[in-house]
Amino acid sequence: MFVTNEGPILHADLDAFYASVEQRDDPSLRGRPVIVGGGVVLAASYEAKARGVRTAMGCAQALRLCPAAVVVPPRMAAYSAASKAVFAVFEDTTPLVEGLSIDEAFLDVGGLARISGTPSRIAADLRRAVAERVGLPITVGVARTKFLAKVASGVAKPDGLLVVPHDRELEFLHPLPVERLWGVGKVTAEKLHARGIRTVGQVAERGEAELVALLGRAGGRHLFALAHNRDPRPVVVGRRRRSIGAQRALGRRARSPDELDEILAALTDRLARRLRAAHRVCRTVVLRMRFADYTRATRSQTVPHPTAHTEDVLATARGLLAAAMPMIRERGITLIGLALSNLDNDTPLQLELPFGEHQPDALDAALDQVRDRYGSKAVTRAMLLGRDDGPTVPLLPD
Repeated sequence: MFVTNEGPILHADLDAFYASVEQRDDPSLRGRPVIVGGGVVLAASYEAKARGVRTAMGCAQALRLCPAAVVVPPRMAAYSAASKAVFAVFEDTTPLVEGLSIDEAFLDVGGLARISGTPSRIAADLRRAVAERVGLPITVGVARTKFLAKVASGVAKPDGLLVVPHDRELEFLHPLPVERLWGVGKVTAEKLHARGIRTVGQVAERGEAELVALLGRAGGRHLFALAHNRDPRPVVVGRRRRSIGAQRALGRRARSPDELDEILAALTDRLARRLRAAHRVCRTVVLRMRFADYTRATRSQTVPHPTAHTEDVLATARGLLAAAMPMIRERGITLIGLALSNLDNDTPLQLELPFGEHQPDALDAALDQVRDRYGSKAVTRAMLLGRDDGPTVPLLPD
């Protein structure tokens, strides 16, 4: 019998993906701080991150932190090609691959012991194959659960490999800061810190009831389970998205209501087209905002019936934006995002009364056909003529 003290799950995550592709393709950039973006940082190399540069930061601020940085424009086609090449390596390693984004995935190698060896051996071979076939650094965490494998890869970055054996899971996990737990953002971390809880081990020491009282039923139970490495989720192949989204960084310049409406319309057109291409419908529209004081707000509305019609989504999004305008005028806005959630397949739905002659899906279908054949800019709204919608980020299939 083949026995190992290593978990079967790998979390593989490319390091500073966009910036690494730029350094791969231009040897003069290797070892230098690199920023990918224009007005906003889309990605930063680890040399730039060491100087405080972060994703979504304004490029002007990034250059103040790191004057020696080289700023390069994004090349989304190159990143998409690199992602496909890396996922080909994943799929050559195991048939059980669950993509999380274009640069990271979970892999289950539990059934490959007789063929490929231990999980640590498979992880090392995977890293070598990505370096040789794609020319990019990748970090891999190996553990018994998806949660711990992802934590391990985060700790091992950049360009590392970390295996957490069964008998040392809590020894590894408990000294880490609470921010390593999934679901612990700034607000939750502040609540925990106020109670003197700063490490995962301190979360584990608290009773579940205390965490529920502090964070609510779902949040408290979730963190208590993770602090004890309880995560039963398997690696799932072909899992469909539960939501899709897009956002646009705006910089710190004041934006008029008309400008925000134009940006919102462009985001809606992009997302609704993706929804129809994936043969899905949504029930909830979510507006996300980041303000000039770095605070954030989210507003959402569930529509009466599942839809993939652009105008239905846009009308809902405009209502959310109009309700948020007093807050935007008061605090300024630096980022606007739109997400469509509660997704379902677009199987035939029961028709609703009254049965009118207007069929909004006919217009959507005609526009989709034109854009599919001649490009996304072949036909657009008059308000968007001459506008730069920003780069279209490559994504996994919806």
